[in-house]
Amino acid sequence: MSAQSPKPFVIPVFIPHSGCGHRCTFCNQHTVTGQNTPIPETADLDATVRQYLEHRRAGRGFTEISFYGGNFLGLETARIRKLLKAAAAWVKAGKINGIRFSTRPDTIDARRLDLLAAYPVSTVEIGVQSMDDAVLKRIKRGHTAADCFRAAEMLKNGGFRLGCQIMTGLPEEDEDSAVDSAGATAEMKPDFIRIYPLVVLSGSVLAGQYRAGRFVPLGLEDCIQRMAKLYRIFSENGIPVVRMGLQASEELNAPGTVLAGPYHPAMGHMVFSRVMLAHARQQLDAAAELPAMVSLRVHPASISRMRGLKNANMDALKRLYPDVQQFDVRPDPQIAEDDVLVDPAESRSALPV
Repeated sequence: MSAQSPKPFVIPVFIPHSGCGHRCTFCNQHTVTGQNTPIPETADLDATVRQYLEHRRAGRGFTEISFYGGNFLGLETARIRKLLKAAAAWVKAGKINGIRFSTRPDTIDARRLDLLAAYPVSTVEIGVQSMDDAVLKRIKRGHTAADCFRAAEMLKNGGFRLGCQIMTGLPEEDEDSAVDSAGATAEMKPDFIRIYPLVVLSGSVLAGQYRAGRFVPLGLEDCIQRMAKLYRIFSENGIPVVRMGLQASEELNAPGTVLAGPYHPAMGHMVFSRVMLAHARQQLDAAAELPAMVSLRVHPASISRMRGLKNANMDALKRLYPDVQQFDVRPDPQIAEDDVLVDPAESRSALPV
């Protein structure tokens, strides 16, 4: 499995729904972002940047102003220029290293990329969501998988750092479709990935379909299993997954906001734990015999992931391997944060069976 690349320090500036001519059935960006002001003014952007810079920890390194929550390149050209100019002033002042934004793949074209050339844009994230055209049609996404491939190629050729955002649990999607979508997304060779679970948000078109019984979202356990499979696909291709699950917020946690679906504030931790459990089991199952004590070596930052939420992984291992008297989780900074190593030397020299 691959080590995770250091994350840049991101200063988010939200433009909920702005620039988006489509209303996907799952979408309610005002709820997801917790923002109700459609487009920030320059003074708002400057205030946000100052606030985040005051709280930036030492050593965070590469810093980007990021426009999230809308379709950035779908904004009017004058608005794009105004926002990029305001952000670029911080780069010119040496306070920020670059600019990033998220946008729909069908807004990537030569004209808009030429517009970006005058500004220090370093990273572009595209909302892929799915690479299954039947799924994209069902959620009224308004673009095809081919649009994603084309946009990715143009951005990579333009020298931009490419991020892709995908969802799982979408209408018309099954596990095979989700796995195929992840594989196709990996073929685009993005620099990083975000994986979001579909939840039914109040105020979305999907909320009506759910209430009418025309859509049933994934349960939490099924979603964790599926996201773990998607994570492994990207990890095996050396593509860092920088987020799994929706960012917890007061808005999402408010009663009546999430009507149904696998929303959990610790989703990423739970998926990582499931991935690590699977790798530990693979090695344990391959062992000719198991000693009384087994050592599981993990990165120091991943000890809690290996143990699982409320020690769920340890409990599972004890049930699955009853002949092992003790599982010992040990820190090893040489191991990738998403990996685990069952140490043969420790395992075979521990307690007598």
